[in-house]
Amino acid sequence: MTSEVTAAAWAARQVAQVRDDPAGRTALMERCYSGPFGKAPQHLPFRRAALSFMRWQVRRGVLRPASGDLPGSPWWRAVNGRILRDGCEAVGLSGGLAGPPSSRTVDHWLSFAERPTARAWYQAHNGSVVAAYLENRGLAEAENESERFFMNVVLCRVLYAHTLVAAPRISLGPLRPLAPFLGDPRLGMTGIFLQLSRVLPDEYPLRGTVQWHLDREIGFGRLLDFGVIVPRLQQLYEWSAHELSAPGLLGCVREGAPIYAWPFDDRRVWQPPRSFALRMVHRTLPPARLAPPPGP
Repeated sequence: MTSEVTAAAWAARQVAQVRDDPAGRTALMERCYSGPFGKAPQHLPFRRAALSFMRWQVRRGVLRPASGDLPGSPWWRAVNGRILRDGCEAVGLSGGLAGPPSSRTVDHWLSFAERPTARAWYQAHNGSVVAAYLENRGLAEAENESERFFMNVVLCRVLYAHTLVAAPRISLGPLRPLAPFLGDPRLGMTGIFLQLSRVLPDEYPLRGTVQWHLDREIGFGRLLDFGVIVPRLQQLYEWSAHELSAPGLLGCVREGAPIYAWPFDDRRVWQPPRSFALRMVHRTLPPARLAPPPGP
C-alpha cells in the first residue's frame, strides 16, 4: 500500500466510492477489520458488534442515497461516513500510506490495530461515534422528534457498553464482575446495546410520537434503558468525555438528561415509568458514588 497518497486522502476516496451504496458501506467496514493486507485474525472477532450496528442502519434505510423517492438520513449517513473514514485511514496508515493521523479518533483506531482489546475497540469506535455526533449536530436538528430522541438513546447505549468493559463499577455496581463479559464486542450480547430493532420499526423516517415508540419497548430493553442506564447518565457522559478526550460530549447532557438535539425542557421523556420491575432494578443496581473524573 506504500504510496505518496496520504492515508487521509485514500480513506476519503474509499468512503466517497460507497457514499450512495449501503451494501458497499457494509463491505467497506468489513474489509477494515481484515487490515491492510487482508489478514488480521485478532481483529476479525470485533466485526460482530460493528456489523450488527451497521446492518441495523441498512435495514432501516437511513443509509440510502440522499436523492430518490425514499432518501436516507443526512445525519445517519454523515455519522456512518465518519466512522468508516476513521477506520479506513487507520488501515491506510497501518499499511504504509503517508501522513500523520488526521484526528485523535484515528489515533484510537491505530491503538486498537496495534493491540486489539475490547477496551481499545470501544475507545476507537465510540471516539468516532462521539466525534461524528458533535460535528453533525446541525443535521441532527433537522430530523423529526422521534428520530432525535432515538439518536440520544443510541448514544447512551454505546457509551454504556463501553463502561461495561472499562468502568464496571459505573455500569453494574455490585454485579460488576459480570460487566466485561456482557460488554465484550466479540460476543453476541453486545448487539443488544448497539441496535434498537426491538423498539424501532425498520423504516425511515420514523412515524409516530416518541411516547408511541416507548410504549412498544418491553422486557429487557425497558429495564436496560430506564432501570440501568438512565440513573447513571450524568456519570456515564462525564466518564466518557474524559476517557475519549471529548469534552464536547458534556454539552450533550444536563442534570442527567440527554440534550443532543433535544430541548432540556422536554426532559420528562427520560423519567422512568412506574414499574415494580424497574423499582427492583434501581434497588439492586444503584449508581456508584464516585469522585468526579479529572478534567479531559
